Amino acid sequence: MIILCFLATFVLASWPAQAADRTIYLTFDDGPLDGTGNILDVLKAENVPATMFMVGLHAKSSPESKALVARAKSMPLVTVGNHSYSHAYDRYRKFYADTEAVVADMVRANAVLGLAAPTHARLPGRNVFRLPNISTNDLSIDRTEIGIEQPDYEFVAATGFWLYGWDHEWVHDATGKPVQSVTRLISEIDHMFSGKVRFVRPNKLILLMHDEMFRDTFDGTANLTVLIQGLRQRGYSFGHITDYDPLN
Repeated sequence: MIILCFLATFVLASWPAQAADRTIYLTFDDGPLDGTGNILDVLKAENVPATMFMVGLHAKSSPESKALVARAKSMPLVTVGNHSYSHAYDRYRKFYADTEAVVADMVRANAVLGLAAPTHARLPGRNVFRLPNISTNDLSIDRTEIGIEQPDYEFVAATGFWLYGWDHEWVHDATGKPVQSVTRLISEIDHMFSGKVRFVRPNKLILLMHDEMFRDTFDGTANLTVLIQGLRQRGYSFGHITDYDPLN
C-alpha cells in the first residue's frame, strides 16, 4: 500500500493538472484470461466503470473462465462486450474476407457470453467504429490489405453489433508485459487532451488495454490501481461505454 501511494503521488506530481470535464473509457480486450480477476478486483476497489470485451473461445475454455464472465456480468459498473468467438484465430486477412463469417463468429460469441442485441462489441484487430452517430474506419490498415479484405462493417453493425474502436492504447509486448510505464501513459493521455490530437468524440478518450497485461507477473493489480488513481487525481472522470454515443 505504501508503494501504491508513493507511485500515485509521483504520477500526480510529475504532470501539471488539467482535465476538467474530460472522460476516459477504460476497455479491456481478450478476456477472460490470467489477469482478468485482477482487473475486476481493482475496478471494484476503485469503484470505476469499465468495459470487458471478451472472447467466446476463452470464455468457454474452463470453469474458472466461465466464473470470471459471470463475475464481470454481476458487477454493476462493468459492461461485458463481444470481442468475437475466435479472435479471428489471429488470421485477420482470412477472417475479414468473409463478412458473413465475421457475423456468424460474433453471433456465436454472443451465445457463449450470454449477450443480446444490440451488443457492445469490438472487432479483433480492427480499430473501427459503427455506432448510431459515429462511423470511422481503421486508418492503420494499408490500401492493399483493404482491397483484399473488403469487410462490410455496416452489415456487421446492422446485425446487432455496436462496434467500438479506441483512441489510445496501453501497449504490451509479445509476452503481455506493458510497454509504457504508468507515468509515461498518463503523460501520453495528458498530451492527447492538450488539443493537439483529435478524438473520435471531443474530450472522450477510449483507452485500449488487454487482460494479459494485468497478470501478477507484471504487478498488474498495482499498475492498474496506480493508473486509475493517477488519472482521477489529475481530474479525469471515467465513463460508462453505454454513455459514449447516446441515442438522444
